[in-house]
Amino acid sequence: MSHWIIAPVVLPAVLAAILTLAMRHHPPLQRVFSIAGVATVLVVAIGLTMQASSGAIEVYELGNWPAPFGIVLVLDRLSALMVLVTAVLALVVLLYAVGTGWDQRGNNFHALYQFQLMGIFGAFLTGDAFNLFVFFEVLLIASYGLMIHGGGRRRLKAGVQYVIYNLLGSTLFLFALGTLYAVTGTLNMADLAVRAAEIPVEDGALLRVGAVLLLLVFAIKAALLPLHFWLPETYAEAPAPVAALFAIMTKVGAYSILRMYTLVFGPDLGATADLIDQLLIYAALITLVVGMVGILGAKRLGRLAAFAAIGSMGTMLIALSGFRPETTAAALYYMIHSTLTGALLFLVVDLVRERRGPMGGAMQPGPRMAQHGMIAALFFGAAIAMAGMPPLSGFVGKLLILDAVRGMDEVWLIWAVILGTSLVAIVGFGQAGSAIFWKVAPETGEEPAPAPQPALPLVACFVMLGGIVALSVLAGPVMGYIEATAVQLHTPEGYIAAVLNGG
Repeated sequence: MSHWIIAPVVLPAVLAAILTLAMRHHPPLQRVFSIAGVATVLVVAIGLTMQASSGAIEVYELGNWPAPFGIVLVLDRLSALMVLVTAVLALVVLLYAVGTGWDQRGNNFHALYQFQLMGIFGAFLTGDAFNLFVFFEVLLIASYGLMIHGGGRRRLKAGVQYVIYNLLGSTLFLFALGTLYAVTGTLNMADLAVRAAEIPVEDGALLRVGAVLLLLVFAIKAALLPLHFWLPETYAEAPAPVAALFAIMTKVGAYSILRMYTLVFGPDLGATADLIDQLLIYAALITLVVGMVGILGAKRLGRLAAFAAIGSMGTMLIALSGFRPETTAAALYYMIHSTLTGALLFLVVDLVRERRGPMGGAMQPGPRMAQHGMIAALFFGAAIAMAGMPPLSGFVGKLLILDAVRGMDEVWLIWAVILGTSLVAIVGFGQAGSAIFWKVAPETGEEPAPAPQPALPLVACFVMLGGIVALSVLAGPVMGYIEATAVQLHTPEGYIAAVLNGG
Protein backbone atom coordinates (compact mmCIF):
# COMPACT_ATOMS: atom_id res chain seq x y z
CA MET A 1 0.00 0.00 0.00
CA SER A 2 1.11 3.54 -0.72
CA HIS A 3 1.97 5.65 2.32
CA TRP A 4 1.30 8.82 0.30
CA ILE A 5 -2.43 8.32 0.88
CA ILE A 6 -2.14 9.31 4.52
CA ALA A 7 0.11 12.33 3.84
CA PRO A 8 -2.74 14.87 3.36
CA VAL A 9 -4.00 13.95 6.84
CA VAL A 10 -0.71 13.58 8.73
CA LEU A 11 1.19 16.54 7.27
CA PRO A 12 -1.31 19.26 8.35
CA ALA A 13 -1.70 17.60 11.77
CA VAL A 14 2.05 17.57 12.43
CA LEU A 15 2.51 21.04 11.02
CA ALA A 16 -0.29 22.45 13.18
CA ALA A 17 1.40 21.08 16.31
CA ILE A 18 4.77 22.54 15.28
CA LEU A 19 3.22 25.93 14.50
CA THR A 20 1.56 26.00 17.92
CA LEU A 21 4.43 24.74 20.03
CA ALA A 22 7.53 26.14 18.31
CA MET A 23 6.44 29.16 16.24
CA ARG A 24 3.54 30.81 17.99
CA HIS A 25 5.63 33.95 18.63
CA HIS A 26 7.24 34.03 15.17
CA PRO A 27 4.63 35.13 12.58
CA PRO A 28 7.02 35.22 9.59
CA LEU A 29 8.09 31.62 10.25
CA GLN A 30 4.45 30.59 10.68
CA ARG A 31 3.65 32.02 7.26
CA VAL A 32 6.58 30.33 5.55
CA PHE A 33 5.95 26.90 7.04
CA SER A 34 2.18 27.09 6.57
CA ILE A 35 2.44 28.03 2.89
CA ALA A 36 5.17 25.42 2.32
CA GLY A 37 3.04 22.76 4.00
CA VAL A 38 -0.05 23.48 1.91
CA ALA A 39 2.05 23.62 -1.26
CA THR A 40 3.53 20.21 -0.39
CA VAL A 41 0.05 18.77 0.13
CA LEU A 42 -0.95 20.17 -3.27
CA VAL A 43 1.96 18.33 -4.90
CA VAL A 44 0.94 15.12 -3.09
CA ALA A 45 -2.69 15.65 -4.17
CA ILE A 46 -1.63 15.96 -7.81
CA GLY A 47 0.30 12.70 -7.49
CA LEU A 48 -2.64 10.94 -5.84
CA THR A 49 -5.00 12.15 -8.57
CA MET A 50 -2.68 10.82 -11.25
CA GLN A 51 -2.48 7.53 -9.35
CA ALA A 52 -6.27 7.29 -9.07
CA SER A 53 -6.80 8.16 -12.74
CA SER A 54 -5.85 4.59 -13.66
CA GLY A 55 -9.09 3.44 -12.04
CA ALA A 56 -7.33 1.39 -9.36
CA ILE A 57 -8.66 1.77 -5.80
CA GLU A 58 -5.91 1.98 -3.18
CA VAL A 59 -6.52 1.09 0.46
CA TYR A 60 -4.34 2.23 3.37
CA GLU A 61 -4.71 0.09 6.51
CA LEU A 62 -3.69 1.98 9.64
CA GLY A 63 -1.57 -0.27 11.85
CA ASN A 64 -1.86 -3.01 9.21
CA TRP A 65 -5.27 -3.95 10.62
CA PRO A 66 -7.45 -5.14 7.74
CA ALA A 67 -11.01 -3.99 7.17
CA PRO A 68 -13.54 -4.21 8.64
CA PHE A 69 -11.66 -4.53 11.95
CA GLY A 70 -9.20 -1.69 11.41
CA ILE A 71 -9.39 1.90 10.22
CA VAL A 72 -8.79 2.33 6.50
CA LEU A 73 -8.25 5.26 4.17
CA VAL A 74 -9.42 4.71 0.60
CA LEU A 75 -8.17 6.48 -2.51
CA ASP A 76 -10.46 6.30 -5.51
CA ARG A 77 -11.21 8.80 -8.27
CA LEU A 78 -13.71 10.75 -6.18
CA SER A 79 -11.61 11.09 -3.03
CA ALA A 80 -8.55 12.07 -5.11
CA LEU A 81 -10.57 14.73 -6.93
CA MET A 82 -11.91 16.22 -3.69
CA VAL A 83 -8.45 16.28 -2.11
CA LEU A 84 -7.02 18.03 -5.17
CA VAL A 85 -9.76 20.69 -5.27
CA THR A 86 -9.32 21.33 -1.54
CA ALA A 87 -5.53 21.65 -1.82
CA VAL A 88 -5.78 24.14 -4.70
CA LEU A 89 -8.35 26.20 -2.84
CA ALA A 90 -6.40 26.08 0.42
CA LEU A 91 -3.18 27.37 -1.12
CA VAL A 92 -4.80 30.30 -2.93
CA VAL A 93 -6.86 31.29 0.11
CA LEU A 94 -3.81 31.07 2.38
CA LEU A 95 -1.86 33.38 0.06
CA TYR A 96 -4.76 35.83 0.21
CA ALA A 97 -4.83 35.66 4.02
CA VAL A 98 -1.10 36.38 4.21
CA GLY A 99 -1.30 39.16 1.63
CA THR A 100 -4.09 41.00 3.44
CA GLY A 101 -2.77 40.38 6.94
CA TRP A 102 -5.91 38.51 7.99
CA ASP A 103 -3.72 35.80 9.49
CA GLN A 104 -2.31 38.30 12.02
CA ARG A 105 -5.63 39.72 13.24
CA GLY A 106 -5.99 37.00 15.85
CA ASN A 107 -4.13 34.14 17.44
CA ASN A 108 -3.24 30.72 16.03
CA PHE A 109 -4.71 31.28 12.56
CA HIS A 110 -2.19 29.05 10.79
CA ALA A 111 -2.46 26.18 13.29
CA LEU A 112 -6.27 26.24 13.10
CA TYR A 113 -6.08 26.42 9.31
CA GLN A 114 -3.91 23.31 9.20
CA PHE A 115 -6.18 21.41 11.60
CA GLN A 116 -9.18 22.28 9.47
CA LEU A 117 -7.40 20.97 6.36
CA MET A 118 -6.58 17.78 8.25
CA GLY A 119 -10.28 17.29 9.00
CA ILE A 120 -11.40 18.01 5.44
CA PHE A 121 -8.82 15.72 3.85
CA GLY A 122 -9.60 12.98 6.37
CA ALA A 123 -13.33 13.20 5.63
CA PHE A 124 -12.67 12.73 1.92
CA LEU A 125 -10.27 9.81 2.36
CA THR A 126 -11.78 7.77 5.18
CA GLY A 127 -13.46 4.45 4.46
CA ASP A 128 -15.17 4.23 7.84
CA ALA A 129 -18.42 5.97 8.84
CA PHE A 130 -17.35 6.53 12.45
CA ASN A 131 -14.09 8.10 11.36
CA LEU A 132 -16.08 10.29 9.00
CA PHE A 133 -17.75 11.58 12.17
CA VAL A 134 -14.33 12.04 13.83
CA PHE A 135 -12.98 14.06 10.92
CA PHE A 136 -16.19 16.08 10.82
CA GLU A 137 -15.54 17.04 14.43
CA VAL A 138 -11.89 17.91 13.77
CA LEU A 139 -12.75 20.26 10.91
CA LEU A 140 -15.68 21.76 12.84
CA ILE A 141 -13.66 22.43 16.00
CA ALA A 142 -11.00 24.18 13.92
CA SER A 143 -13.67 26.11 12.02
CA TYR A 144 -15.16 27.37 15.30
CA GLY A 145 -11.84 29.04 16.09
CA LEU A 146 -11.39 30.37 12.58
CA MET A 147 -14.96 31.68 12.53
CA ILE A 148 -14.32 34.12 15.41
CA HIS A 149 -10.75 34.94 14.31
CA GLY A 150 -10.26 38.68 14.67
CA GLY A 151 -13.08 39.12 17.18
CA GLY A 152 -16.11 41.39 17.02
CA ARG A 153 -19.60 41.18 18.49
CA ARG A 154 -21.39 40.25 15.23
CA ARG A 155 -18.81 37.60 14.42
CA LEU A 156 -19.05 36.09 17.89
CA LYS A 157 -22.85 35.98 17.65
CA ALA A 158 -22.68 34.26 14.26
CA GLY A 159 -20.07 31.87 15.64
CA VAL A 160 -22.31 30.83 18.54
CA GLN A 161 -25.16 30.15 16.10
CA TYR A 162 -22.77 28.11 13.94
CA VAL A 163 -21.61 26.06 16.93
CA ILE A 164 -25.14 25.30 18.16
CA TYR A 165 -26.39 24.18 14.76
CA ASN A 166 -23.40 21.96 14.11
CA LEU A 167 -23.55 20.44 17.59
CA LEU A 168 -27.11 19.43 16.72
CA GLY A 169 -25.77 17.83 13.54
CA SER A 170 -23.06 16.00 15.48
CA THR A 171 -25.64 14.62 17.91
CA LEU A 172 -27.80 13.37 15.06
CA PHE A 173 -24.70 11.85 13.49
CA LEU A 174 -24.04 9.76 16.60
CA PHE A 175 -27.68 8.64 16.73
CA ALA A 176 -27.47 7.60 13.07
CA LEU A 177 -24.23 5.68 13.57
CA GLY A 178 -25.59 3.97 16.67
CA THR A 179 -28.70 2.90 14.75
CA LEU A 180 -26.70 1.53 11.83
CA TYR A 181 -24.27 -0.30 14.11
CA ALA A 182 -27.17 -1.88 16.01
CA VAL A 183 -28.63 -3.16 12.73
CA THR A 184 -25.48 -4.23 10.87
CA GLY A 185 -22.74 -4.65 13.50
CA THR A 186 -20.23 -2.60 11.48
CA LEU A 187 -19.41 0.98 10.46
CA ASN A 188 -16.83 0.26 7.79
CA MET A 189 -18.51 1.65 4.66
CA ALA A 190 -17.72 -1.31 2.40
CA ASP A 191 -18.74 -3.85 5.01
CA LEU A 192 -21.83 -1.78 5.79
CA ALA A 193 -22.82 -1.99 2.12
CA VAL A 194 -22.52 -5.79 2.16
CA ARG A 195 -24.48 -6.26 5.38
CA ALA A 196 -27.21 -3.74 4.49
CA ALA A 197 -27.86 -5.66 1.26
CA GLU A 198 -28.40 -8.84 3.28
CA ILE A 199 -31.22 -7.36 5.40
CA PRO A 200 -34.70 -8.36 4.14
CA VAL A 201 -36.91 -5.46 3.04
CA GLU A 202 -39.55 -6.30 5.64
CA ASP A 203 -36.91 -6.01 8.40
CA GLY A 204 -35.39 -2.78 7.09
CA ALA A 205 -37.25 -0.21 9.22
CA LEU A 206 -34.25 0.65 11.43
CA LEU A 207 -32.01 0.73 8.38
CA ARG A 208 -34.33 3.32 6.81
CA VAL A 209 -34.25 5.33 10.03
CA GLY A 210 -30.44 5.32 9.98
CA ALA A 211 -30.35 6.32 6.33
CA VAL A 212 -32.72 9.26 6.88
CA LEU A 213 -30.85 10.41 9.99
CA LEU A 214 -27.60 10.41 8.03
CA LEU A 215 -29.27 12.41 5.27
CA LEU A 216 -30.35 15.01 7.84
CA VAL A 217 -26.78 15.24 9.16
CA PHE A 218 -25.29 15.68 5.72
CA ALA A 219 -28.07 18.12 4.78
CA ILE A 220 -27.03 20.35 7.70
CA LYS A 221 -23.43 20.31 6.48
CA ALA A 222 -24.55 21.00 2.90
CA ALA A 223 -26.92 23.83 3.95
CA LEU A 224 -29.91 22.11 2.38
CA LEU A 225 -33.26 23.69 3.20
CA PRO A 226 -34.80 23.79 5.73
CA LEU A 227 -31.52 23.12 7.57
CA HIS A 228 -29.60 26.05 6.08
CA PHE A 229 -30.26 28.73 8.72
CA TRP A 230 -26.72 28.68 10.09
CA LEU A 231 -25.07 29.56 6.78
CA PRO A 232 -26.08 33.12 5.72
CA GLU A 233 -24.97 34.88 8.89
CA THR A 234 -21.98 32.59 9.46
CA TYR A 235 -20.50 33.08 6.00
CA ALA A 236 -21.36 36.78 5.87
CA GLU A 237 -19.60 37.52 9.17
CA ALA A 238 -16.66 35.11 8.94
CA PRO A 239 -13.22 36.49 8.05
CA ALA A 240 -12.92 36.50 4.25
CA PRO A 241 -10.25 33.76 3.94
CA VAL A 242 -12.26 31.58 6.33
CA ALA A 243 -15.48 32.11 4.37
CA ALA A 244 -13.59 31.31 1.16
CA LEU A 245 -12.25 28.06 2.64
CA PHE A 246 -15.75 27.30 3.89
CA ALA A 247 -16.70 27.03 0.19
CA ILE A 248 -15.41 23.45 0.40
CA MET A 249 -17.08 22.78 3.77
CA THR A 250 -20.57 22.48 2.32
CA LYS A 251 -19.10 20.14 -0.30
CA VAL A 252 -18.09 17.77 2.50
CA GLY A 253 -21.80 17.28 3.16
CA ALA A 254 -22.53 16.77 -0.53
CA TYR A 255 -19.59 14.35 -0.84
CA SER A 256 -20.89 12.34 2.11
CA ILE A 257 -24.35 12.11 0.53
CA LEU A 258 -22.82 10.91 -2.72
CA ARG A 259 -20.52 8.41 -1.04
CA MET A 260 -23.05 6.86 1.33
CA TYR A 261 -26.00 6.79 -1.05
CA THR A 262 -24.14 5.21 -3.94
CA LEU A 263 -22.08 2.77 -1.86
CA VAL A 264 -24.28 1.77 1.08
CA PHE A 265 -27.84 2.93 0.37
CA GLY A 266 -27.77 2.57 -3.40
CA PRO A 267 -30.83 2.47 -5.67
CA ASP A 268 -30.76 -1.36 -5.62
CA LEU A 269 -31.14 -1.56 -1.84
CA GLY A 270 -34.77 -2.51 -1.28
CA ALA A 271 -35.04 -1.03 2.23
CA THR A 272 -34.26 2.52 1.06
CA ALA A 273 -35.12 2.42 -2.66
CA ASP A 274 -36.92 5.54 -3.93
CA LEU A 275 -36.67 7.16 -0.50
CA ILE A 276 -33.56 9.34 -0.45
CA ASP A 277 -33.81 10.71 -3.99
CA GLN A 278 -37.39 11.89 -3.46
CA LEU A 279 -36.46 13.64 -0.22
CA LEU A 280 -33.42 15.22 -1.81
CA ILE A 281 -34.79 16.51 -5.11
CA TYR A 282 -37.53 18.77 -3.74
CA ALA A 283 -35.38 20.08 -0.89
CA ALA A 284 -32.67 20.92 -3.44
CA LEU A 285 -35.13 22.76 -5.68
CA ILE A 286 -36.36 24.88 -2.77
CA THR A 287 -32.74 25.51 -1.70
CA LEU A 288 -31.92 26.84 -5.16
CA VAL A 289 -34.95 29.15 -5.20
CA VAL A 290 -34.29 30.56 -1.73
CA GLY A 291 -30.59 31.06 -2.47
CA MET A 292 -31.13 32.99 -5.68
CA VAL A 293 -34.01 35.06 -4.28
CA GLY A 294 -31.69 35.84 -1.35
CA ILE A 295 -29.17 37.28 -3.83
CA LEU A 296 -31.88 39.57 -5.17
CA GLY A 297 -32.93 40.72 -1.70
CA ALA A 298 -29.48 41.10 -0.09
CA LYS A 299 -28.52 44.58 1.13
CA ARG A 300 -24.89 43.79 1.88
CA LEU A 301 -22.30 42.03 -0.21
CA GLY A 302 -21.47 39.46 2.48
CA ARG A 303 -25.03 38.16 2.60
CA LEU A 304 -25.21 38.20 -1.20
CA ALA A 305 -22.18 35.88 -1.37
CA ALA A 306 -23.65 33.65 1.37
CA PHE A 307 -26.97 33.24 -0.45
CA ALA A 308 -25.08 32.58 -3.68
CA ALA A 309 -23.36 29.69 -1.88
CA ILE A 310 -26.76 28.33 -0.82
CA GLY A 311 -28.10 28.60 -4.38
CA SER A 312 -25.08 26.85 -5.86
CA MET A 313 -25.50 23.98 -3.37
CA GLY A 314 -29.13 23.66 -4.45
CA THR A 315 -28.12 23.45 -8.10
CA MET A 316 -25.51 20.78 -7.40
CA LEU A 317 -27.81 18.70 -5.19
CA ILE A 318 -30.52 18.73 -7.86
CA ALA A 319 -28.14 16.85 -10.13
CA LEU A 320 -26.88 14.69 -7.28
CA SER A 321 -30.42 13.52 -6.48
CA GLY A 322 -30.63 11.70 -9.81
CA PHE A 323 -28.14 9.07 -8.53
CA ARG A 324 -27.21 8.04 -12.06
CA PRO A 325 -23.75 8.27 -13.67
CA GLU A 326 -24.71 11.16 -15.99
CA THR A 327 -26.30 13.25 -13.21
CA THR A 328 -23.42 12.50 -10.85
CA ALA A 329 -20.87 13.61 -13.47
CA ALA A 330 -22.74 16.89 -14.01
CA ALA A 331 -22.94 17.43 -10.24
CA LEU A 332 -19.20 16.86 -9.78
CA TYR A 333 -18.30 19.35 -12.52
CA TYR A 334 -20.62 21.91 -10.95
CA MET A 335 -19.08 21.15 -7.56
CA ILE A 336 -15.62 22.17 -8.77
CA HIS A 337 -17.05 25.29 -10.41
CA SER A 338 -19.07 26.38 -7.37
CA THR A 339 -16.15 25.84 -4.99
CA LEU A 340 -13.82 28.10 -6.97
CA THR A 341 -16.48 30.68 -7.79
CA GLY A 342 -17.89 30.85 -4.26
CA ALA A 343 -14.39 31.32 -2.81
CA LEU A 344 -13.58 34.05 -5.35
CA LEU A 345 -16.80 35.87 -4.55
CA PHE A 346 -16.02 35.95 -0.81
CA LEU A 347 -12.50 37.25 -1.48
CA VAL A 348 -13.81 39.99 -3.77
CA VAL A 349 -16.37 40.98 -1.14
CA ASP A 350 -13.49 41.38 1.33
CA LEU A 351 -11.52 43.56 -1.11
CA VAL A 352 -14.54 45.83 -1.45
CA ARG A 353 -15.19 46.02 2.31
CA GLU A 354 -11.56 46.78 3.13
CA ARG A 355 -11.36 49.61 0.59
CA ARG A 356 -14.68 51.32 1.29
CA GLY A 357 -14.01 52.12 4.93
CA PRO A 358 -17.14 52.71 7.05
CA MET A 359 -19.45 51.88 4.12
CA GLY A 360 -18.04 48.36 4.02
CA GLY A 361 -20.12 45.99 1.94
CA ALA A 362 -23.31 48.06 1.91
CA MET A 363 -24.81 47.99 -1.57
CA GLN A 364 -25.00 51.74 -2.09
CA PRO A 365 -22.94 54.19 -4.12
CA GLY A 366 -19.65 55.33 -2.62
CA PRO A 367 -16.41 56.95 -3.74
CA ARG A 368 -14.03 55.16 -6.06
CA MET A 369 -11.87 52.73 -4.16
CA ALA A 370 -8.26 51.76 -4.65
CA GLN A 371 -7.84 49.32 -7.58
CA HIS A 372 -11.47 50.01 -8.51
CA GLY A 373 -11.28 48.71 -12.09
CA MET A 374 -9.55 45.43 -11.25
CA ILE A 375 -11.89 44.66 -8.37
CA ALA A 376 -14.88 45.43 -10.60
CA ALA A 377 -13.50 43.00 -13.20
CA LEU A 378 -13.10 40.29 -10.56
CA PHE A 379 -16.65 40.83 -9.30
CA PHE A 380 -17.99 40.72 -12.85
CA GLY A 381 -16.17 37.43 -13.52
CA ALA A 382 -17.39 35.86 -10.26
CA ALA A 383 -20.95 37.11 -10.87
CA ILE A 384 -21.36 35.77 -14.39
CA ALA A 385 -19.81 32.45 -13.35
CA MET A 386 -22.10 32.11 -10.33
CA ALA A 387 -25.21 33.14 -12.28
CA GLY A 388 -24.40 30.63 -15.04
CA MET A 389 -23.86 33.06 -17.90
CA PRO A 390 -21.57 32.16 -20.83
CA PRO A 391 -18.72 31.66 -21.38
CA LEU A 392 -17.51 30.62 -17.92
CA SER A 393 -17.85 27.30 -16.10
CA GLY A 394 -21.18 28.10 -14.47
CA PHE A 395 -22.79 28.11 -17.91
CA VAL A 396 -21.11 24.82 -18.82
CA GLY A 397 -22.09 23.26 -15.50
CA LYS A 398 -25.75 24.24 -15.78
CA LEU A 399 -25.91 22.98 -19.37
CA LEU A 400 -24.50 19.65 -18.19
CA ILE A 401 -27.10 19.45 -15.43
CA LEU A 402 -29.99 20.39 -17.73
CA ASP A 403 -28.90 17.70 -20.15
CA ALA A 404 -28.31 15.07 -17.45
CA VAL A 405 -31.75 15.40 -15.81
CA ARG A 406 -33.71 14.75 -19.01
CA GLY A 407 -34.43 11.20 -17.89
CA MET A 408 -35.88 12.26 -14.53
CA ASP A 409 -39.63 12.53 -13.90
CA GLU A 410 -39.25 16.10 -12.63
CA VAL A 411 -37.32 17.30 -15.70
CA TRP A 412 -39.63 20.18 -16.63
CA LEU A 413 -39.81 21.44 -13.07
CA ILE A 414 -36.01 21.27 -12.80
CA TRP A 415 -35.50 23.13 -16.08
CA ALA A 416 -37.97 25.83 -15.07
CA VAL A 417 -36.39 26.35 -11.64
CA ILE A 418 -32.78 26.39 -12.87
CA LEU A 419 -33.47 28.76 -15.78
CA GLY A 420 -35.78 31.00 -13.76
CA THR A 421 -33.39 31.33 -10.83
CA SER A 422 -30.50 32.03 -13.20
CA LEU A 423 -32.41 35.09 -14.41
CA VAL A 424 -33.06 36.14 -10.81
CA ALA A 425 -29.34 35.77 -10.01
CA ILE A 426 -28.37 37.89 -13.02
CA VAL A 427 -30.69 40.68 -11.84
CA GLY A 428 -29.39 40.42 -8.25
CA PHE A 429 -25.72 40.51 -9.22
CA GLY A 430 -26.39 43.31 -11.72
CA GLN A 431 -28.08 45.33 -9.01
CA ALA A 432 -25.15 44.84 -6.62
CA GLY A 433 -22.46 45.58 -9.21
CA SER A 434 -24.27 48.66 -10.44
CA ALA A 435 -24.63 50.11 -6.93
CA ILE A 436 -21.01 49.54 -5.93
CA PHE A 437 -18.93 49.82 -9.09
CA TRP A 438 -21.02 51.84 -11.55
CA LYS A 439 -22.91 54.42 -9.48
CA VAL A 440 -19.80 55.99 -7.98
CA ALA A 441 -20.55 58.90 -5.65
CA PRO A 442 -19.13 62.24 -6.86
CA GLU A 443 -15.82 63.23 -5.36
CA THR A 444 -15.82 66.20 -2.99
CA GLY A 445 -12.13 66.92 -3.26
CA GLU A 446 -11.67 66.16 0.43
CA GLU A 447 -11.02 62.43 0.21
CA PRO A 448 -7.39 61.48 0.90
CA ALA A 449 -5.46 59.69 -1.79
CA PRO A 450 -5.91 55.92 -1.47
CA ALA A 451 -3.12 54.18 0.39
CA PRO A 452 -0.93 51.78 -1.60
CA GLN A 453 -2.40 48.27 -1.57
CA PRO A 454 -0.47 44.97 -1.49
CA ALA A 455 -0.44 43.06 -4.77
CA LEU A 456 -0.68 39.51 -3.35
CA PRO A 457 -4.45 39.57 -2.57
CA LEU A 458 -5.27 40.63 -6.13
CA VAL A 459 -2.87 38.02 -7.52
CA ALA A 460 -4.62 35.33 -5.46
CA CYS A 461 -8.03 36.47 -6.74
CA PHE A 462 -6.91 36.49 -10.36
CA VAL A 463 -5.41 33.01 -9.91
CA MET A 464 -8.83 31.85 -8.68
CA LEU A 465 -10.50 33.51 -11.67
CA GLY A 466 -7.90 31.84 -13.91
CA GLY A 467 -8.91 28.50 -12.43
CA ILE A 468 -12.54 29.18 -13.37
CA VAL A 469 -11.50 30.08 -16.92
CA ALA A 470 -9.32 26.95 -17.14
CA LEU A 471 -12.24 24.82 -15.94
CA SER A 472 -14.30 26.28 -18.79
CA VAL A 473 -11.64 25.87 -21.48
CA LEU A 474 -10.65 22.38 -20.34
CA ALA A 475 -14.20 21.18 -19.77
CA GLY A 476 -13.69 18.24 -22.15
CA PRO A 477 -10.66 16.66 -20.40
CA VAL A 478 -12.10 17.46 -16.96
CA MET A 479 -15.39 15.76 -17.88
CA GLY A 480 -13.45 12.74 -19.12
CA TYR A 481 -12.01 12.21 -15.63
CA ILE A 482 -15.32 13.06 -13.94
CA GLU A 483 -17.40 10.71 -16.11
CA ALA A 484 -15.03 7.86 -15.27
CA THR A 485 -15.38 8.87 -11.59
CA ALA A 486 -19.18 8.69 -11.84
CA VAL A 487 -19.05 5.25 -13.44
CA GLN A 488 -16.71 4.03 -10.69
CA LEU A 489 -19.07 5.37 -8.02
CA HIS A 490 -22.10 3.65 -9.51
CA THR A 491 -20.33 0.29 -9.72
CA PRO A 492 -19.42 0.00 -6.02
CA GLU A 493 -18.40 -3.65 -6.28
CA GLY A 494 -14.83 -2.59 -7.04
CA TYR A 495 -14.66 -0.34 -3.95
CA ILE A 496 -16.11 -3.08 -1.72
CA ALA A 497 -13.73 -5.73 -3.04
CA ALA A 498 -10.67 -3.46 -2.71
CA VAL A 499 -11.46 -2.58 0.93
CA LEU A 500 -12.51 -5.99 2.19
CA ASN A 501 -9.74 -7.81 0.33
CA GLY A 502 -7.03 -5.43 1.50
CA GLY A 503 -6.62 -3.45 -1.76
